[in-house]
This record gives sequence, structure tokens and C-alpha cells, in this order.
Amino acid sequence: MADWQAALAEIKRGADDILVEAELVEKLKTGKPLRIKAGFDPTAPDLHLGHTVLINKLRAFQQLGHEVIFLIGDFTGLIGDPTGKNVTRKPLSREQVLANAETYKQQVFKILDPEKTQVRFNSEWMDEMGAAGMIKLAASQTVARMLERDDFKKRYANGQPIAIHEFLYPLVQGWDSVALQSDVELGGTDQRFNLLMGRELQKEQGQSQQTVLMMPLLEGLDGVQKMSKSLNNYIGITDAPNEMFGKVMSISDDLMWRYYDLLSFKPLEEVARIKQTVADGGNPRDAKITLAKELIARFHTQADAEAAHQDFIQRFSKNAIPDEMLEHELVLPADGMAIGNLLKEANLVASTSEAMRMIKQGAVKIDGEKVTDTRMVIAAAGQAVYQVGKRKFARVTLQ
Repeated sequence: MADWQAALAEIKRGADDILVEAELVEKLKTGKPLRIKAGFDPTAPDLHLGHTVLINKLRAFQQLGHEVIFLIGDFTGLIGDPTGKNVTRKPLSREQVLANAETYKQQVFKILDPEKTQVRFNSEWMDEMGAAGMIKLAASQTVARMLERDDFKKRYANGQPIAIHEFLYPLVQGWDSVALQSDVELGGTDQRFNLLMGRELQKEQGQSQQTVLMMPLLEGLDGVQKMSKSLNNYIGITDAPNEMFGKVMSISDDLMWRYYDLLSFKPLEEVARIKQTVADGGNPRDAKITLAKELIARFHTQADAEAAHQDFIQRFSKNAIPDEMLEHELVLPADGMAIGNLLKEANLVASTSEAMRMIKQGAVKIDGEKVTDTRMVIAAAGQAVYQVGKRKFARVTLQ
């Protein structure tokens, strides 16, 4: 297999679509380092594994010898990305954007080689463009073209407002590709319109058009909706090792392979061997442990990964109760405390309805004994360890 073919196989790993693949092949065949761009709006200070899907692909290009540009959208962050939103997104202040950008840089270098990574800010060229330049840029596209974008189209059809400045977002993202003369831009499948805008603007400016590589949106722990902090289905890259290990172990066996494709740095051949081992009757749990340890070693240390594994064995495989956990002292009412209220007061569930659901699922224990009665009332003072699910423990003292 020629070098470009091996490179293409690695580039396509986990990818959803490449526009246009034939163009990318021609670029790879030249053997010249390509300029690879991925933009990130610093809208929150902490990244989760869903954010790292694009960063991992940047790393793949980096290891293939290409020039990687990690673009921080400090200017676009002031606009607010409307992608997938059914309401106008609140712009961030310059101070918020810069503070979040600083933490981004610290976090991405757990994946990318800092010596081989260009960190750029799109305010470099957008601040210089000025009002006249922005009007000229806006004149390059029509309102009808903007309304081809799915989220704008839906909002317009539903009579929901679209602020004028939101139309500028895809234009600015596209202009970033012109300013950087990017050969390849990476983005999520929800960014298709914006990514193709870069191709259009590059063509207008007489540049070679970038190849667009779209990566899928990583599902969260529920295996259904995309990973999101607001949905509480995420694994944060700053999560403690034990927490990260437990979360990885909680995903479904099917979702595990999705995570391998999008998050693991193991060679394709090794992943294929792991899949075959499971297909031949091996325990999927072992493959999950391997993945969990890889991710923890990346964002913490190998020693942390080994320690988290041992803690998991001690806590769950042997049904042991951890030595350290949250402690609560609660006042016991004269007529006792309903189990649902107690679990909520101990911050083990968000609501009594969640407590009822967890009990019905057999996920609630007191001192290791499963609770089956949703109407249980704790009538006696004393101390006990309450557990919800695999990872939530609290030592509660009723007085």
C-alpha cells in the first residue's frame, strides 16, 4: 500500500464524510505537508471527550507530518455559534472568551504536540477587517443562501427570530479558511454549512478549495443524545481518574466500539484484534477496561489509570464499599423519613421521582443490601451507607 493510501485510511477512521475525497487524495499524493484547520469557540472553560473527537483527528494529521492549526474563535465567540440552536445564542464577553481560551490551550496539549501546533485566534484578521470589510464580506452571500442552512430554515419557518449578526457566523468561519489558506478543515456533521462556506469563499478569492472532513457527534453515556454537560451525560477530560473509569465502564457494549473509533489512539489493527477477541466470546468488560485506562493515562498518568482500575475492582467487582465518600447528617422527623426524601437530601438523586425509578431498577442499596420497597420509611436514628447506582455513595447519619 502506498504511503498516501495508509494515510487516507487513518484519516478516514471514524469520519462521517469527506468533501471532496478525490481532492484530498490528490493533495496527499503530492507528499507536501498540508495546512489542517479546526476551529473551537471558547464558550465553556472545560472540555469533555465529545470535544476531543476533532482534536484527536488533528493529532492524526500531525503524526502524518501535516501542519496543524488549532484555531480559537475568540472573535466568533463574541457572535455566538447558532448551530443547532432554535433561539439566538447569547454572545460572550471578551473577558469570558479569553479566560476560556487560556484553559483550552492547557487542555488540548494533553493530546496535541505543543511544539508542532499553531494556536491562532481569529481576531488576528477579523479585528483588522473593520466595518467596511465586514460589509463587503456580507455582500458575498444572499439571505436566501443563508436560509438554506437547516437551523435557520427551521427557525424562519416557525416564525422564530433570527438576529442579523447570526448570519455573520458562517461567513466569519469561512473567512478563517481564507485567512489561513487551509487545505483541510475539520468539523462536526452539524457544521456542514459553515465548512462548505469556507470552500465558497476560498474559490471567490482565487484560492485552492479546502477539503472538508466531517466527524460524527459523539454520543454521551446514555448512548442516545450527543455528549453534553447540560444533559449530564459527559466524561470531562478534567474528571478525576476514578470518576472517568467508572463512567467509561457504564457505557453500553455497542457504544464502546464507537468510543474506540473516535477516542482511542490504538492502531486500527490492534482495535480489530480487540473486537475479534470479544466476537470470539471474550468479555466486553475487559475491552472497556483497556479503553478506560488508555483515556485516563492520556489526561492524567499511567499510574492514575492503574490505581483507578484497582479501585474499580475493589469497589465494584468485589462489591466493596469505598472508604471515602460524602457524609451527611440529617435530622430524623418524628414520623421517620421516606427513602426517596433521604436519597434526595443526601444528594444521591436529583428528585424523589428519580429515587423511585432507581429503586425499581434495583439500583439502591443500604449497607450493601438492595432496597425494593419504594415506600420504605427510615424510622430509627443511626448511621448507614446509602448507594445509588454503581458510583454514588453517601454515609448518612440520622439524628
